[in-house]
Amino acid sequence: MNQSIKYPRRLIIRGLLKKLAKAALSLVSDFRIEGSENLPSSGPLLVIANHFSFIDPVALLSSLPYSIEFVGGAEFPHAPKLVQFIPQIWGYYPVFRGTGSRFALRAAEEILNQNGVLGIMPEGGSWAEVLRPARPGAAYLASQTGAKVLPLGIYGLNSIFPIKLGKRPPTIVKIGKPVGPFTTTGRGRERRKQLDQIGLELMKAIAAQLPDSYRGFLADNPSVREAALGTEDYPWDSLVEGQVEGEVH
Repeated sequence: MNQSIKYPRRLIIRGLLKKLAKAALSLVSDFRIEGSENLPSSGPLLVIANHFSFIDPVALLSSLPYSIEFVGGAEFPHAPKLVQFIPQIWGYYPVFRGTGSRFALRAAEEILNQNGVLGIMPEGGSWAEVLRPARPGAAYLASQTGAKVLPLGIYGLNSIFPIKLGKRPPTIVKIGKPVGPFTTTGRGRERRKQLDQIGLELMKAIAAQLPDSYRGFLADNPSVREAALGTEDYPWDSLVEGQVEGEVH
């Protein structure tokens, strides 16, 4: 075990941030949490959710009683610069999209192996407001550790901005029943196919917590699926996060 990865950590500052985050969400929106009866009493637990807004992680941590670690993008292209310091204060394990980000994945495994709780957005970014296919990271962690997976549906957050005095749009976090554990066999392409299938199962579990209009490629309504065409394209398939015109910054 990598002794440099400790769980839990930063308990005091995170406890304060959770209280402030929930209070702020309740101030600017009609913040609702549904399905709290589905929360497991302890880890190891992999928490997954859709990613439509830059403040999805704030809603996620405000909804759960655990000391939660995060794996997330190294950069925040859709978040205002005013709030980009918050993930640094909370502390998380950054993934550079377009790379393997081995350190972040190894750290995530260590957290789950310590019966910890880890949050990850399987879609890999928030460039659309409908559900998109999963990247392989969440499926890999689920199958590698055998942790149960807790699916959340988060929606309504994009209605908050710009903030309007006297108006509190509904924002919902719906917690589903845990799924898994998941396993894989074989290597190479065979294992990748299995991971892709697990990823699909994870997205179906998230989709079940969302209204059909948000389910994108998994929607029951054909018109919703058609409108979502193109959102499945992954911006970092041929790019590395932080790289501009051939230079990394």
